[in-house]
Amino acid sequence: MPTTELKFAPKRGYRILMTADTVGGIWDYALELSRSLIPYNCQFVLATMGMEPSRAQRLAAAELHNLTLCPSSFRLEWMEDPWTDVDAAADWLLDLEAKWLPDIVHLNGFVHGALSWRAPALIVGHSCAASWIDAVRGETPGPEWDDYRRRVALGLGAAAQVTAPSAAMLCSLKKHYGRFSAALPVYNGRSAEDFLPRHKEPLILAAARLWDEAKNLKILESIAARLDWPIYIAGENRPPGPSSAVAIGGVTLLGRLKPSALADWLGRAAIFVHPARYEPFGLAVLEAALAGCALVLGDIPSLREIWRGAALYVSPTDPAAIQQALQSLIVAPERRRSLGQAARQRARRFSPARMARGYMKLYNKLASGRYPARKKSQFTSGRVVNSDLPQRKSAS
Repeated sequence: MPTTELKFAPKRGYRILMTADTVGGIWDYALELSRSLIPYNCQFVLATMGMEPSRAQRLAAAELHNLTLCPSSFRLEWMEDPWTDVDAAADWLLDLEAKWLPDIVHLNGFVHGALSWRAPALIVGHSCAASWIDAVRGETPGPEWDDYRRRVALGLGAAAQVTAPSAAMLCSLKKHYGRFSAALPVYNGRSAEDFLPRHKEPLILAAARLWDEAKNLKILESIAARLDWPIYIAGENRPPGPSSAVAIGGVTLLGRLKPSALADWLGRAAIFVHPARYEPFGLAVLEAALAGCALVLGDIPSLREIWRGAALYVSPTDPAAIQQALQSLIVAPERRRSLGQAARQRARRFSPARMARGYMKLYNKLASGRYPARKKSQFTSGRVVNSDLPQRKSAS
C-alpha cells in the first residue's frame, strides 16, 4: 500500500500537492511525472478524484517512494451535476494543504485553481469540456455548461501559472476562457524502455477509452471488414456511472489491459491507428511510437504539432481516407517500417527527463515568486477566491 508519511530531504526539491483523476490518462501522467522527479528530490502528495483507485493503481503508486496517495471518489468537474462534490473536494484539498504544507500546488483540473491556496498554484490543462464539444461536435457549449465555463475561467484566472501538454491545447483554453497567466507548454514523456519494439505482426492496434467520442474509434467499425489485417482495440468500454458499455463491431476488443500487456501488444502491432477528433496530447500515441508502430492519426493541430512528419494524417470524419491510409501501409512493408522507425525516433524526444526539466523550470519559477501577481480584486474573504465555493474558517 502507498506510504502514509513522507520523508523529506532538506537540500533540494519541492513538496508538491498534485491532483489527478483515476479514469483517464492523467493517472499515468501523474505517476510518470512523480517518477521522473525523483532525481530532483521532489515529494508528491497525490490527491485523486473521480473513482477510487483500483488495486492495480494502488500497487503502482506504492512502488514510488516519493509519492503518498490520498484517494477519494469525488465527482470530477466535467461530469454530470458535479458541483456538490467539487465543492466538497475543495474543502478536502485545502485540508490536505494545511496538513502537508506543500511548496507548490499542481492541479490537473481547473476549478480548484480558484481556491485561496497558501502555496502558488500551477494548472495543467490536459483537456476541457468546451474545447471537447467544439472539436468533437462542432458546437458551442449550451447553457447547461455555463457554470462549468464560468468556474473554469475563474480557476484559470486565479492560478499563478497555466501550462498544457501542447501549444494547441493552450490556444484552445485561451479561446474558450479568456486571459490567464500562460507558461510555455510542457510536453508529456514516457520511458522508451517500457515500450520496446518486438517482432511486428500483421495487425492494427488502437488504444483509448471506447466511450469517448473524441477518440473516434467507432468509425473503425465501418472499415474493419474491408482491410486485409484485423483491428484490435485496447481500452475501457464502459464510461463512469450507470451508462451501458460501448460496442464496436468488426474488431476484437481487448478491454482495459495492464500496462505490461498493453506494452506487449504495442510491441507486436505493426500499425497503430488513432483517428481522434480531439486529442490535447495522446499518451497512447507516444507509447505506440516508442514501440515502433507506424502511426495513422487524425489530422488535428495537436497531433500535427507533436508528430510532424513521423505519421500519416487522415480526416477523422472520412472513413474511406482512414481505410486507404491503413491499407496503403499494409501493402507497403518498407514504407511501414520506415514510418515506424521515424515515429520511434520522434518519440524519444518526449522523454520523462525532458518533461521533468520542463516542470522543474516551472516549479522553480513558482517557488521564487517570479510570476505575475494576481489582482486583489479576484479574491474574496475566507479561504477561497471563487465565491461559488464554500467559505470556511482557516485551519490554522
